[in-house]
Amino acid sequence: MPFVDIRLAGNATREQKAAIVADVTQSLVERLGKPASAVQVVIFEISTENYGAAGQLIADRAPAPKPGEDANAAVTSR
Repeated sequence: MPFVDIRLAGNATREQKAAIVADVTQSLVERLGKPASAVQVVIFEISTENYGAAGQLIADRAPAPKPGEDANAAVTSR
């Protein structure tokens, strides 16, 4: 029985989480031949105030640019 733990910094919508669970399950069915009923997926949402990298809380970083957005837009708008 495959167990998959996924950790996300921040939050995802219910719809996004449902799609992640469906995609991961389908991948294990296709690649490992496991029955979908055997695949267990847990999503942990970690507050960006409880997670840091490179000596800085993720909550204190400038937001990442959205697709198609100027990479400097997030920095210059602060």
